[in-house]
Amino acid sequence: MTKDVLQSLEALAKRIETLEAEAEIRRVQARYMFLCDTPCPEAGVENDSQRIECILDLYTEDAIWEGVGAYYDNQFGQRVGKAALREHFEAFWGQKRDPALLLNVHYLTSEQIHVRGDEADGQWVHCQPWIFSDGSSLLRSSRLNNLFRRVDGVWKVSRTRTENVFVAPLGAGWANNVPDRSVLMR
Repeated sequence: MTKDVLQSLEALAKRIETLEAEAEIRRVQARYMFLCDTPCPEAGVENDSQRIECILDLYTEDAIWEGVGAYYDNQFGQRVGKAALREHFEAFWGQKRDPALLLNVHYLTSEQIHVRGDEADGQWVHCQPWIFSDGSSLLRSSRLNNLFRRVDGVWKVSRTRTENVFVAPLGAGWANNVPDRSVLMR
């Protein structure tokens, strides 16, 4: 093979590696959001402890989860390391809500992923409707600016950073036929 052909093959291999990394990062981010939905649609996840362990599997050992900006600083703050992330998620799903959360679904958009070897960053905008047992509802939107790192060949989240865009109340009755559990993946 000529030098030009070898260089072309190397360049092509690098482009394929980058595309595969982007696809895996996209799946990791989408899986995180999927696992955070209520009711949880993940097959085999029967309780919130299992949900939390599945979420933590997506993170590096030294991961950071933080809410930033005027609204989220006080609501979420910053957690560093898997033990602190577990406490964060246990506080969210472990508390009895009154009214109870019936539905929470995450929609991701405006994706940008930038891969640099074994590290990457990704930005998204997400919206999520929340429906509560008392009939109240709201729509939340935030920007995500997350970091990822390849650990032993597997892409993991090394930082989740979320910033509030808006929270808006939704009128009663805007949604109907809200499921009490997901059967899609079962």
